[in-house]
Amino acid sequence: MTRIATLLSTTALAATAGAWMAWAPLAGAQADAGTAPAAVAVVPNAVADLVDRTSPAVVTVLATQEEDEDQMAQAGPEGSPFGPGSPFDEFFRRFGLPEGQMPMPEGPQGRPGHEPGVALGSGFVIEGDGYIVTNNHVVDHAETVKVRLSDDREFDAKVIGTDKQTDLALIKIDAKNLPVLEIGDSDQVRVGEDVIAVGNPFGLGGTVTRGIVSAMARDINAGPYVDFIQTDAAINRGNSGGPLLDLEGKVIGVNSAIYSPNGGSVGVGFAIPANTVKTVVAQLKDDGSVERGWLGVQIQTVTPEIATAIGLDEAKGALVADIVPDSPSVGNLEVGDVILSFDGKPVASSRELPKLVAAVEPDHDVKIEVLRQGEDKTVEFKLGKFDEATQVASAETGDEHEKGASSEKLGATLAPVTETAREQLGLDEDVTGVVITSLDGKGLAADAGLEVGDVILTVGDTRVTSPGDVEKALHAAKSDAVLMQIDRHGSKVFVGVKLA
Repeated sequence: MTRIATLLSTTALAATAGAWMAWAPLAGAQADAGTAPAAVAVVPNAVADLVDRTSPAVVTVLATQEEDEDQMAQAGPEGSPFGPGSPFDEFFRRFGLPEGQMPMPEGPQGRPGHEPGVALGSGFVIEGDGYIVTNNHVVDHAETVKVRLSDDREFDAKVIGTDKQTDLALIKIDAKNLPVLEIGDSDQVRVGEDVIAVGNPFGLGGTVTRGIVSAMARDINAGPYVDFIQTDAAINRGNSGGPLLDLEGKVIGVNSAIYSPNGGSVGVGFAIPANTVKTVVAQLKDDGSVERGWLGVQIQTVTPEIATAIGLDEAKGALVADIVPDSPSVGNLEVGDVILSFDGKPVASSRELPKLVAAVEPDHDVKIEVLRQGEDKTVEFKLGKFDEATQVASAETGDEHEKGASSEKLGATLAPVTETAREQLGLDEDVTGVVITSLDGKGLAADAGLEVGDVILTVGDTRVTSPGDVEKALHAAKSDAVLMQIDRHGSKVFVGVKLA
């Protein structure tokens, strides 16, 4: 039986056995170029001194919620808080114990009794009058939240604000003169740097583990607004919301997820970078929520094939695949534009654009440099406000399509969009094009990533409605690659297809 590794959240109570061993930090290691490394000075008990100084500011967060049958059904067989059909089902689960999944007293039938669920996580104090940072998934939908300090004092907590997009939350307790942690500069963090994770794994209470920064700017499919810090410091269930510290004792990240084949730490953990934390927490304290700018476009990566097809000298920027109706981009940006810079900042890839847009306040005038039909243009307009409720509709792909003409050049069978195909693919009435009904696995279409069920809308600058239109446009192409716009599950995307 194959075991699939998943990204998990850290808020659980379970029995494990393990040991922790700390080693002294390395200091004063300097060497001139071309010479052997200098001797490394070991500072005795430096880690222990750091732990003594920082751990009093790390807290346990307990969130309770009365769970009904609908919530239990949504949680699924493994208690996933995202519900069935979530994009995280196969790869990403927060590594916290979802509400209601903490081991509870056995009921008369030998099953857990129906009692309020408790999510156990971690947090840390950022202001001495009781402001505490934790993860959103620890306190999400909680009826009550309590905080237990390192000296075992317990307080009721108020949720000041949460941000699902970054999985951060700010809570507050009525206390004074608490020890605090300083939030550092995650932009200065380097791969290989020593780090320490402090938290409440498995409900055991204050626990310290040590490792290094394994990688920076990790994309773990948890949304467009966070590039995670990866670490091999042991992070487990219950560490959610706890700090990842450098050896100066500054917070460089908030522990939020692990990649694991078994629910336990295998040395691949992820933390929200400190600079993201500072920006989000400041807004949560002031307003209780986070406001983000909104362009209203669907974008995609510019691949080398797409770059060749549109005349870019390198694969860069963000390609506008579609424009949301009634969004700020209507009348300002066009489908097929490649966004090269945003508000004076270069856009190296599509991954960078959402963070740049989100960092600008709504209603702010921005200048956007685009490549449009081979020419550089600059457009200026006001951003809108991002609404979490705004979603792009998707449709299920049918299993059968009417047979059509074979395209030897693409290695695909193509058919016009009929009413049957429209119904099977869930296409809107205004979608016209050519459906891919079968693929040669070694053909150009398959190499480009096209799929059965994709609807080809345009080939180059030509809108197509029949297989013949596609063939004519391919033969008329004047370069070694052609840009196609397709409709896939209700979303419009561009694909660069090499022709030779």
